[in-house]
Amino acid sequence: MSVLERLSPRALAAPESGIVEVITYARGREGLIPLWAGEGDLPSPDFVNQAASEALLAGETFYTWQRGIPELREALSRYYRRHFSVSLPSEHFYVTGSGMHAIMLAVQALTSPGDELIYLSPAWPNIVAAVELGGAKAVALPLDFANGGWSLDVAKLEALVTPKTRALFINTPSNPTGWTATRDELAAILALARRHGIWIVADEIYALYYYGDGARAPSFLDIMEEGDRIIFANSFSKNWSMTGWRVGWLVAPPEMGQVIENLIQYSNSGVAQFLQRGCVLALDQGDDFVRQNVERARTSRDVLCDRLIATNRVETLKPEGALYAFLKVDGIADSRQAALDIVDKVQVALAPGSAFGPGGELFLRACFLRDRLTVERAADRLAGYILGL
Repeated sequence: MSVLERLSPRALAAPESGIVEVITYARGREGLIPLWAGEGDLPSPDFVNQAASEALLAGETFYTWQRGIPELREALSRYYRRHFSVSLPSEHFYVTGSGMHAIMLAVQALTSPGDELIYLSPAWPNIVAAVELGGAKAVALPLDFANGGWSLDVAKLEALVTPKTRALFINTPSNPTGWTATRDELAAILALARRHGIWIVADEIYALYYYGDGARAPSFLDIMEEGDRIIFANSFSKNWSMTGWRVGWLVAPPEMGQVIENLIQYSNSGVAQFLQRGCVLALDQGDDFVRQNVERARTSRDVLCDRLIATNRVETLKPEGALYAFLKVDGIADSRQAALDIVDKVQVALAPGSAFGPGGELFLRACFLRDRLTVERAADRLAGYILGL
């Protein structure tokens, strides 16, 4: 019997990331413009790095609070009061080892083997893996695509609910499509969840990357009432250029506190305390840095989309939120092969839409959170490739 035959079937079934495949294929190439992953090109801000460094050098290297240090949970409370106009005591917040960890904990808390979780597709592939590694089933509802834009039919969403459904996973603004739910759409989704007595896992990581009216995207926090079954997953990665820190958080009812603490204990046993010190500074002093990142994203979004739409070979609208242009290119039927071919021929790395599940197969995802000149070069290279098909 081989080594692999002795492993868990669930572990063996874990899919290879189609995004990471392109990263591995392209990494290290001279002259490459990497628009592959969901991160920008700015490093973490100095004031955040300094706070973490000082805490590290001061010896904050011991076991720490499983739910997060009190100072960070209080800073999260202030952040939500400032940006979402809600008053949530620190007991609602739980610090996690990344946004991915936050999502995995939410899935573990809500689903058991044989249960179902419905998600909107195309979607970041890790949510499906998180559900299915735990033995539950991830059920996709493909968003509707027409005239370059994406939309949700709430009636189709409700039609997928079964007695096995435990939760809806709603990512808005969306990775990879940029679809952003309106307040009315969120109200309809919440009403559906209330009717069926199911949970919502709200991935609002991109809430501040919003290009419509207002300082942020609509949120379930705008409409929820006491007793609604909603868990929010978030991360320090995108707002403050902290992808490599691997720190996130959950917002959940305080009644779940001991359950979440136990799940943290038996997964990563808490986030390093010196990292959390940096996160406090990100929340309390990082609003200007976030605004800078959002404006850079808005400018580069316009540069990339305008150039590619002008080829008359790309079907897309400028996304309302998040960091990505999701591009349907005339003449591309295999997005995985196209992504590899684009690396070889024009030295731009994109994520293949096939990595994002049903509805994404014909698309390519480009992360535009980069400086304008870099995005202009990437757009020109991509336009040349597209016009040569």
